Order: sequence, then C-alpha cells, then structure tokens
Amino acid sequence: MTGGELDGVVLACAGLARIGHAGAVTQVFELDEMLPAPGQGALAVECRDGEPELAALLAAVNDEASMAAAVAERSLLEALAAGCSAPVGGYAAGTGQLLMHAVVLSADGTRALRTHGSAPAADARRLGHDLAAELLRRGAADLVSSPMSPISSGNDAQ
Repeated sequence: MTGGELDGVVLACAGLARIGHAGAVTQVFELDEMLPAPGQGALAVECRDGEPELAALLAAVNDEASMAAAVAERSLLEALAAGCSAPVGGYAAGTGQLLMHAVVLSADGTRALRTHGSAPAADARRLGHDLAAELLRRGAADLVSSPMSPISSGNDAQ
C-alpha cells in the first residue's frame, strides 16, 4: 500500500480495519467535507411473501436506526428522481430523532447545493422527501439531469 504506485486513493476505514490495515488511514473525511452516496453501508435481506417464520427471524436482527436512516436516504433519491450514478450525497443517523445531511453536485463538482434537517425516525421517508424538495427548490433538478460522463453512466464501460 505504500509502494508509490498510486498518487492517492480513497478507501473505506472499515474495510482497511477488517483486513488489518487500520494504521494506513491518513485522513478521515467528515460529513462537511464529503457525504457518501445515499444507502452506502446499508445491508438488506429480503424474503418471499408467505414466509412468516423467516420474516420474523429476519425482523429479530433488524436494526431500527439503520433502517430509518436507509429509508430517509433512499427517499431523498426517490424524490430527486435520481439513480445510483447521480451526483447526490446523503447521510442520515440517529436513534429516535434522525439528523440528515444531503448534497447535490454538478457533474464537474463546481456547484454544490447542500441542506440538512431532522425528524423523528418514524418520519424518515418524509425527511428525505423534505430535503429533496428544498434542494429541488434551489435548482437540484438541473444538476441531477445534467449529462454524466460515459464512465459514470455505465453505458460505455468495457
């Protein structure tokens, strides 16, 4: 990792810790520096309808705070009509009360619209929608619908 082959790289701290390289972390980005893509780090397990025993078993390991955060972040994307390659960041956290930060960027990174807000975890979907409405009011639709590079669109990947 320190052989000089790279000028710079951004990796997840958790991933580095998992492979025994937590000491290689030289900088941790704070939320005011960089927001992750909505839903990053969230894991989901689905099961078929008609499997109540399995659904009950899965419900026992559900983390309500993580679920509320994921719902808020996904509702932000939904309300922005943005996909996973859109220049959108969102991060929600909290137990009982969610605090969420959101950003929409221009494709070239020269323009950023930021907002934040909070709501009870039970209103996670509304929180994401409310933040999206604020961003849209400030011009986010132009940024979300602006052309992306072929690499980020995935259409020309080889």
